[in-house]
Amino acid sequence: MKNNKLSYAKSGVNIKAADKFVNFISSLTRKSEKNGKFKNIGGFSSIYNIPNNLKNPKIVASTDGVGTKIEIANILKKFNTIGIDLVAMCVNDLIVQGARPVFFLDYISINKINLSKLKTIIKGIYKGCKISGCSLVGGETAEMPGTYSKDKFDVAGFAVGLVEKNKILNNKKIKKNNLILAIPSNGIHSNGFSLVRYILKKKKINLKKNNFLRSEFLKPTKIYVNEILKLVDKNLINGCANITGGGLSENIKRIIPTGLSADINLDMIKTKLIFKWIQEKGISNSEMLKTFNCGVGFCIIIEAKNLNKVKKYFIKKYKPYVIGKISNGKEKVNINGQINWNK
Repeated sequence: MKNNKLSYAKSGVNIKAADKFVNFISSLTRKSEKNGKFKNIGGFSSIYNIPNNLKNPKIVASTDGVGTKIEIANILKKFNTIGIDLVAMCVNDLIVQGARPVFFLDYISINKINLSKLKTIIKGIYKGCKISGCSLVGGETAEMPGTYSKDKFDVAGFAVGLVEKNKILNNKKIKKNNLILAIPSNGIHSNGFSLVRYILKKKKINLKKNNFLRSEFLKPTKIYVNEILKLVDKNLINGCANITGGGLSENIKRIIPTGLSADINLDMIKTKLIFKWIQEKGISNSEMLKTFNCGVGFCIIIEAKNLNKVKKYFIKKYKPYVIGKISNGKEKVNINGQINWNK
């Protein structure tokens, strides 16, 4: 006899598939879980020990997503780097205040659970956590038929870090004649993809057939945790900024004290080929600067005498270089020169 009774499964939600995914995450994190006896994955909430080596710890928290870069992943059916992006977008904000990431939670919402896709995404999240030195302690996977169309999904992350009170980075340490250093990005990172997708549509570019773009668009966001925290430990940073939405000017502005100005010389910026490709599609220099990182993924402000010491903590690909200095001024940021897109 045909079963005509209504059920959650018939509405499009697969509880058994969700349980399988939770079990997969649990098995993925169990071997490397640093928080001892606590079993967090699959519980109602997560528990984490506060390290006992901190005398006056302060909690720092950050949440973020990866925006419409997800749509690029969907087009290319490649999901192994989105999770790294998610972690990077959160932990790179934590370290701006000198905090060491300790744990991470994720939220994935999707029209219909696809175990293969979700496992690939979560492996990326797990990898991002390993790079950052933090633990993946939990999250939520929401199957939402009717809210998301076929194959669509979204991800969000939440990171918590700790910092000793006397190690907190704030703009009080930034002084006149400090140098502003650019740390190279790994490419576009996770901002500006709505404009990227608009270019693809208007120029009728087939992303699947362009090997250069396929490679560039899904490069994971660089995680700067290890390098920045070493500099924090050595008291070599007076301030720093994560260069995300709003570009160089808007993000640097957030950390400059009243009465001081960040004088930035665009002539000194070492950009990347992907930004030249975007700019040549008809995007103005001002639009490029406020939408993309243009090759600068992170900025640090330091004492001039510490320049060589700071550089020693970076591999060649991400070696910081001077793009400006701090001076007296009413405007928090002064932009001079112009990026050479062929550099």
